[in-house]
Amino acid sequence: MTATRTGAGRRRGDATAASEGATDGANGPAAQGSSATAAEPGPAGTGGPGDAGRTGGTRHAEAADGATVPDSRTGRPNGPAAQSSSAAGETVPAGTGGTGHTEAAVSAEAAGGAPDLAGFDPRRIADALEELAALSEPGPGVTRLAYTRLERRAHELFARWMREAGCTVATDPAGNTIATRAGRRPHAPALGTGSHLDSVYQAGRFDGIAGVVAAVETARVLAERGTETEHPLRFVAFAGEEGARFGQACLGSKLAAGLSSLSELRARTDRDGISVADAMSELGFDPAEAAATPWRPEEWAAFLELHVEQGSVLERGQIAVGAVDLISGSTRLELTLHGRASHTGGTPMRGRSDALTAAAEAVLVAEEVALDVRHHGTRATVGRLDVAPGSITTIPGTVTLSVDVRDVDADRQRETAAEIVRRVRAACDRRRVGLDVRLLADTSPVVLPVWVRQFITGAARQAGVGYRAMTSGASHDAQMINRVTPAGMVFVPSREGLSHVPEEWTSPVDIAVGTRVLTDALLRLDRRLGQLSGGERESGR
Repeated sequence: MTATRTGAGRRRGDATAASEGATDGANGPAAQGSSATAAEPGPAGTGGPGDAGRTGGTRHAEAADGATVPDSRTGRPNGPAAQSSSAAGETVPAGTGGTGHTEAAVSAEAAGGAPDLAGFDPRRIADALEELAALSEPGPGVTRLAYTRLERRAHELFARWMREAGCTVATDPAGNTIATRAGRRPHAPALGTGSHLDSVYQAGRFDGIAGVVAAVETARVLAERGTETEHPLRFVAFAGEEGARFGQACLGSKLAAGLSSLSELRARTDRDGISVADAMSELGFDPAEAAATPWRPEEWAAFLELHVEQGSVLERGQIAVGAVDLISGSTRLELTLHGRASHTGGTPMRGRSDALTAAAEAVLVAEEVALDVRHHGTRATVGRLDVAPGSITTIPGTVTLSVDVRDVDADRQRETAAEIVRRVRAACDRRRVGLDVRLLADTSPVVLPVWVRQFITGAARQAGVGYRAMTSGASHDAQMINRVTPAGMVFVPSREGLSHVPEEWTSPVDIAVGTRVLTDALLRLDRRLGQLSGGERESGR
């Protein structure tokens, strides 16, 4: 994957995914792996809406625990890293504890036998997942939508667990619940972890929730061990990550990152016409305050998110964890096609303006564009289609459909969306159907900092856990929080790659293994950043 500078700006997340089924070093198949090289993104806000990259200085210090960390006067490294990706995974740099293998290599310990869970309890994890899954609307799977009372009940349960683990709990103006475990240096920037508790319609019980439960388990294990850290630890349950209700993903984390305005909160509505702002107000949150009160970057040192993969790369490769290098961007559109409703028997076929036949062509256009040779790695999906008047004897007069375009290349992502609209408009003109287009959301791909990922892979290597570097096709809260503080992600396997369906499943043992890696990475970050800032204090800087 490559990211290229263009004058003062930059093509953010400009990348090409490796072909599916490519050889993954010593590991066999590595579908959705990375190829070519990757540079970290430029200064935040240089590459289009939703950009979340960070870079800073260019000096580097070699971390004692196996990660290259840029020097920083604040102990918060945020400079570009010198490593690059390859089709076989991230190369472990010399001098960082590696042995010349790639980040895709599976350790012998993880390849067979029971994993060492180091006190992380799969049964406790399963119980927490079960208790949260019970907070759902009736029907198949889990339905717990953004900014609803059910979502808040899940946040209240999280808050109770965190208080029991010895944390103090607060809620920010956006509705994100933040539990804090004190460190030896109370004024040091915090290390964070967490994910979200809302779901799509008829979802599984793992998407987002696994990351929150991992945060809970981390706090519990650290309390049981009596572990002290230099930095405060913050455990976060984000509000409104899923775009199922309002069309925009990562509402809570976008507000935390200062990426949403009050006008946007008022403009985005659900299928019942309720705006995000109104939904927040109904729950006691002030949307104006939420839009005006982002998190302060100086209060954060780094953030790690554990998440289920939502793909099948780890399961197929029998790999325990993934260390995410790149998060895909997403452009979401709403297309409304206006035909003429009329009697199905009385209207000749050649005289019709059928909105549904035009919409059917639109669905195939999206698929055709994403499948052509220019778009390897592009995904285009029509996930919702509403037909009116919806009568068996009436020609459809109006159809509203959604288009979700995802890509690892920011320019190609937007060009694909534009091409789909052009071709759909041509089809509508040919069929005497009108077309209105509304942009629902637009977020750029984000390259996550290499130095943060090295703490994750270092923790996995030390624990004897198999791992590989990989790209995320889905959006995540870490993608937004990377605008506030350097972020990393830990993936755990998804059975058959299924997600956003009731059949979604990840083994609690796999989550426990991932949580061990997550916790160890946080502790390694705490030690190394503490050493850096301690050295600066001693030198009088």
